[in-house]
Order: sequence, then C-alpha cells, then structure tokens
Amino acid sequence: MHKLPIKFNYEDPEILKALVNAKYELGNLNGLINLLPNPKIILNAIILGEAKESSSIENIVTTFDEIFREITLKNQDANTKEVVNYRQAILKGYSDLKEKGFISTNMIVNIHSIIEPNVGGIRKIPGTVIMNTKTKEILHTPPQSEKEILEYMNNLEKYINYPEMHEIDPILKMAMIHYQFESIHPFHDGNGRTGRVLNILYLILKKQIDLPILYLSKYINKTKSEYYKHLSGIRKDDKNIKDYLLYMIKGVEETSNFTISFINNFLTLMKEATEKIKEKCPSIYSEKLMNYLFYDFYTKNEYFRDALGISRNTASKYLNLLVDKGFLIEEKVGKEKLYKNVYLYSLIDKW
Repeated sequence: MHKLPIKFNYEDPEILKALVNAKYELGNLNGLINLLPNPKIILNAIILGEAKESSSIENIVTTFDEIFREITLKNQDANTKEVVNYRQAILKGYSDLKEKGFISTNMIVNIHSIIEPNVGGIRKIPGTVIMNTKTKEILHTPPQSEKEILEYMNNLEKYINYPEMHEIDPILKMAMIHYQFESIHPFHDGNGRTGRVLNILYLILKKQIDLPILYLSKYINKTKSEYYKHLSGIRKDDKNIKDYLLYMIKGVEETSNFTISFINNFLTLMKEATEKIKEKCPSIYSEKLMNYLFYDFYTKNEYFRDALGISRNTASKYLNLLVDKGFLIEEKVGKEKLYKNVYLYSLIDKW
C-alpha cells in the first residue's frame, strides 16, 4: 500500500474536461446557498437526508419517520440512533473545522467516536481484512498494527493540510484522500461513514463550498458496485486511478445538480406554505414561525414554545390551528403529542 501522494498523471485531458463541468455545478451550488437568507434551515434537511443515505450504504436501514421521531423523542431503535449519531458527527466535524482551520487525525477520531460510540478508537489488534461478504475473497489487507496505522494517518494528515505536498485540484485531492482513508481502514467499524464526512470537510477546508451541504452518499448508494470496483481497482494497479477519479468527479457534478434541485424545491414549498399560512392563519404568522416550521420535520409543544418564545397555552393554540388548517399532522406516541410538517414530508419523500 502506497503513502500519499501516489504518482499519476492527474492532468489527463479527460480528467480535466470532466473537472470543468463538476466545478461549474459545484460553483452554482455554492452561489445558491450564499444567496439564501437562512441557509441553516435547508442545511438541516440535507444533513438528515445524507445521514440516512450514508448509513444505508452500510446496511443501516431506517425511515425518515423513525429518524425524526428519534430526534424528537430520543427513544428509538439502534439503527435510527446510528443515523442520528452520523448527523451529529457531521455538525461536530464542521464546528471543529471552523474553529481550528485544519483537519487532524484527532479530529477524525473524534468524528468516528460520535458515529460509533461503542467501538473505540484506532485499531490495536491485527487481523482486519476487507473481503467480499458473499464469496469470502479477501480484497484488501489494510495496515495491521496501531503503529503502522498511525504512520499512514500521519501521512494522510499532512497530505490534507499541506498543499505543497501535492498541488492538484481539490476535487481530485478529495477523491485521493477518500481512497486512502478507506484503504487505511483505521477503525473496526464506521470507516465508510467517517470517510464520507471527511469528503465534505475537505471541500470546505479548500473553500470549494462554504457549508456542509454536498454529500456523495446518494450517488455512491446508487452506484455501490461501481464504487467498490474502483476502490479495489486502484489497490490492484495505480493505472486504475483515472477511472476512479472520473467516477468521483461525476459524483460531484451529479450531486451538485441534485442538491440545487432539492434546494429550489424546498424554497418553492416554503414560499407556498408561507402564502397559505398568511391567508389561513394570519393571527399567528411570523417569519420566526416559518423558519422554525421548516427547520424541524417533527415538533412538540415544548420545542415549539421554546423556539417561538411563547407560553404553553399559546403554543397549543398555534399548533391546533396549524393542524386544523392542514399544515401539521398530530400524532400521539405514548403520552407525547407530536406534530409532523406536511410540506417537509412531501419534499423529503423524494430524497
């Protein structure tokens, strides 16, 4: 297994041509989010979609309904908890990156500890292999000892933070960082999800995008066999780097397009809901109300009144009116009353 950088012609004409399209679409996405009055509202929806998608790559399957209930009630099943943990890991990674301005091995370990709180840090016991679960064929043997893993992680950390170590386009570098991290496979479990958080953090670090809003998990999930084929291909022969890079570049382009479409649909729905609430519930309408309604898919009286700074009784009146007019659906879970945003659900179902 090589340390980075790996020698290859990163200026291959086909790669450079594909990069032009990907960078154009990524630039369009970044421009769009910078025009939004409150991008955090949309960010919450996109991160939840990514959390579900990335976890499903690892066969951690749940529904959006279960995810939103877990966030609201915090008492759901193990799979749902793992998806919610992934969401928290993204937010923690983004917060740490903004504070520190670099990506370290310790930061990656901390992100992983949120994703997999019961697994422990860097592998210490040898014997880990990556294999085809159906055929039992060993596809890759990652570094085995803790010392060797840390040597590779130290090399990766330098590659991430020292531009002079390998001056190539950030999208290409993100792809090579992803390949290397998955090949090091530093943890017993959760490597894929941690690696996909690392993708977006690196693009933010290199100022390719300003917020954690571009995620390749949907693209990878859709092309899972191709993704694993490309990773295995490089491990067999460095010449296969080109096909892998083209695959990842296409992922950035397609995901940028999808995210732009999702944001535009979100804004259309929010505008439609705003106009209808102004018309049907003029006594309670406010910008603050709309921002909160479109931030959380589920709410309950406690969260609603805290967000709006109103009393319990007033919150009940607001919620009942929004249910009566068809903006929310009331559900009873045990002793709790939950309120589901009809508009947001119609959007996230298309994720």
